[in-house]
Amino acid sequence: MERRSALKNIGGLLLAPSLALGNNTIKPGKPALRIAHITDVHLKDKFDAPARFTRCLHHLQQQTPKVDMVLNGGDIVFDMNKENIGTINDQWKLMHHLMKNECSLPVHYCLGNHDIWWYEDDKGQAIYGKKYSMDQLQLAKPYYSMVKNGWKIIILDSVHLDIDNTWYIGKLGDEQMNWLSDELKATDKNMPVMVMTHIPILTALLMIEDDIVNKWTMLGGDMHTDTAKIINLFYQHPNVKLCVSGHLHMRDKVIYNNVTYLCNGAVSGAWWEGNRRETAPGYGLIDLYPDGTFNESYVNY
Repeated sequence: MERRSALKNIGGLLLAPSLALGNNTIKPGKPALRIAHITDVHLKDKFDAPARFTRCLHHLQQQTPKVDMVLNGGDIVFDMNKENIGTINDQWKLMHHLMKNECSLPVHYCLGNHDIWWYEDDKGQAIYGKKYSMDQLQLAKPYYSMVKNGWKIIILDSVHLDIDNTWYIGKLGDEQMNWLSDELKATDKNMPVMVMTHIPILTALLMIEDDIVNKWTMLGGDMHTDTAKIINLFYQHPNVKLCVSGHLHMRDKVIYNNVTYLCNGAVSGAWWEGNRRETAPGYGLIDLYPDGTFNESYVNY
């Protein structure tokens, strides 16, 4: 699926590669919750990835004030797309080993497109689709919510099969959209909300493309295809303050209707082979305050 028109009517656009981009000014005092947002680790036993990911985990655990928890935004392992089961098992064993031995913080996950088994010749296998990764992460559903220190954190499943059932696009689907609507309605209007997806709900990064002659080409796998519906839903709930994502391995921030859409760069950078364009490997550091404000920065480890 392709989206061939550029983003229109984006309010308050801010785009930068890997700067410490905060919400207004730096707010003093202890936050209600400090989160490390890691995404697109793409872990495998190659490119010195295990040692470099370990360095990232140690780095975020040495922050002051201390990080309270980690949100992992998907593409946890290098790739499950059409891989054989032996390779898949090895990647997940490595992930479990490192998280057990190198990270003492609670971690909450969402699925990325590389965490889903798209092996088209084996759709009858029990692990086809999302089941394998959900079992590895002990997730009953790929989307869920939690309340932490006065904030509601909603983790969504943004990766779904395209209409031809061969590849993926970014969307929620009717069932999840209805769940999200009900979840927001059931949330106290004074409780601030943070949302995490793998694929960005809204981003300006799709306009970074070489040698544009006349128009940009925007793919449905690079940004949510139901962006307008989600934005309209958030408009009805002003306590939605922040949406974080990854997937594109680059860093930007779009502020629209008083909601900040933050796409962080990848822990793996360009899949463990340097920077992704101008964005170096890193993770997001987010301070959430009781009044619904937040500070955030992107940290190169």
